[in-house]
Amino acid sequence: MRAVHTALEWIMKVAYLNILWLAFSLLGFVVMGLFPATAATFAVVRKWFTGGVDQPIFKTFWLAYKQSLLQANILGYIMVTLYYILYLDFVFLTLIDNEPMLLLTIPFFLILVVTGLTSLYIFPMYVHFDMKTIEVLKASFFMMLLHPFQTMTMALGVFALWFGLWHFQWLFLFFSMSVLAIILVMPALKASNKIAERYQQKLLLEK
Repeated sequence: MRAVHTALEWIMKVAYLNILWLAFSLLGFVVMGLFPATAATFAVVRKWFTGGVDQPIFKTFWLAYKQSLLQANILGYIMVTLYYILYLDFVFLTLIDNEPMLLLTIPFFLILVVTGLTSLYIFPMYVHFDMKTIEVLKASFFMMLLHPFQTMTMALGVFALWFGLWHFQWLFLFFSMSVLAIILVMPALKASNKIAERYQQKLLLEK
C-alpha cells in the first residue's frame, strides 16, 4: 500500500511540474517563456536526482525560471537557428537534381545526427554546471561524443516518449516536458559523475 501511495505521489509531482512548464511558457508568451520554463523544469528534476526530493517544487521552479530568462533563451534560440539552417539545407537537397551534389546528403545527415544528439545534453548541462553559453554548447558536444551509451539511452528514451505522446496526445498536458527532463537528466548526471570521478582519480595519481 505504501508503494502505491509513493507511486501516486510521484505521478502527481511529475504532472504538477509539467503544468508549471506549460503555465510559465505561456506566461512568457511562449517566445520568451518556453526556454526559461524548460530550464526550470530541468532544474527541478536535477534537484530530485541530487537529493533535493523534498524541496518545494514551485519555489525551485520559480527561482530557476527567473535566473534563466536570458541565458536559456540564448541557448534555445541558438539551437532553433541551427535547426532552421539544417531545414533550409534539407529543402535545398530535395530540390537539386544533380547526382554529384546529392553526395552532400551524407555530411548533411551526419551533421543532423550530431546536432540532434548534442541538443539532448543542452539543458541537463546548463542546469548542472555554472557555465557560459558557449561552454554549455561545448560541454554538450563532448559529453555526446565521450558517452555513447548514455547518449543512446537518452535518444531511445526520447523516441519512446514521442511514440507514447503520439498515440495518447492528451498526456502532453501532464507528462511531456517533465518526463523528457527525467529521461535526459538521469543519463546526463551519470555521464557527468563519471567525468568527475576520472578527474578526481587523475588528481590523486598526480599527488
